[in-house]
Amino acid sequence: MLEFTLNGAAVALDVQREAPDDAPLLQVLRGPLGLSGPRFGCGAEQCGCCMVLVDGRPVPSCTMALQAVGGRSVVTAEGLGSPAAPHPLQTAFLAEQAGQCGWCLSGILVSAAALLDADPDPDDDAIRRALDPHLCRCGSHNRIVRAVKRAARAMREGAPA
Repeated sequence: MLEFTLNGAAVALDVQREAPDDAPLLQVLRGPLGLSGPRFGCGAEQCGCCMVLVDGRPVPSCTMALQAVGGRSVVTAEGLGSPAAPHPLQTAFLAEQAGQCGWCLSGILVSAAALLDADPDPDDDAIRRALDPHLCRCGSHNRIVRAVKRAARAMREGAPA
């Protein structure tokens, strides 16, 4: 059994039955665990679509071995907030219309959440550096930066984004 925390809940996975030995984390998140936030993009850590937080740090789940998360905490976009209580980033992204196709957004959201945990008042350059591993073809980059800044402001002020 492989045990870890996923979006705040304990998970015990029978890896013999539910995942091959060499399964990447992404395959199990989308397969047996039924999540759709992290997406498969390139499979080579080049696009950021599969980004999740492992112990608070953004990591690509497409190449991370499932076994590496034993005893650790994993957070996907689904774990950032809920429909009833969205994370300020989710609210800000909607308000700024920061997404178009949405393929990259779950990875961007978790990386932005890690950034705001480390730096509650990032400037544009810090935001762009934190989101550099993400490939977005929609051209939403400036709106994404505005959304992260809006969420940061809301989190600092304790107000809705």
